[in-house]
Amino acid sequence: MNTSLFDTAPDFDQPVAVLKHCHDRIRKQLKTMEQLAGPAIDQAGADIVRQAAAAVLRYFEKAAPQHHEDEERDLLPMLAATARDADAALLTELSPQVLREHHEMEAVWQRLQPQLAALAEGRPGTLSSTDVEEYSALYLGHMDKEENHIAPMAKRLFSADQMRTLGNAMRTRRGIALPEGAD
Repeated sequence: MNTSLFDTAPDFDQPVAVLKHCHDRIRKQLKTMEQLAGPAIDQAGADIVRQAAAAVLRYFEKAAPQHHEDEERDLLPMLAATARDADAALLTELSPQVLREHHEMEAVWQRLQPQLAALAEGRPGTLSSTDVEEYSALYLGHMDKEENHIAPMAKRLFSADQMRTLGNAMRTRRGIALPEGAD
């Protein structure tokens, strides 16, 4: 049996796979939030609650915004420049939705962030199940749209050079050195 103990991310040479990997991590963080907002928190130890809340905060304060920037600054504009006919029509429909959803998720995050911060700091507080459910629903619908339409379109339409450009932009955004010889 060959199973890994670590959740390894794909390399930025496969930027669409990196975006999908980010979605998988978002799903894990959403599950953690659901647990922190649910009855299981009553049985969890204080250290576990603090650590879990801190991990969710770290992810949604750093990695998630970078992921949104990947889409807003690079993926969607590159697709808009490349897509034709039915792809262009679908992108014209979906792009404003994706951008609007980023703003909607950010608005809910602004309610969740102080709740999670209190838990991460060990202060008394609760995580609103209503806010978590709204955030999860927004994200799950959003990721479904991207995984079923946007990502397959990019994989189908982008050349190797475009994939490299996207991957390099994602690396740069995260402060990761570009491969030797890259622009």
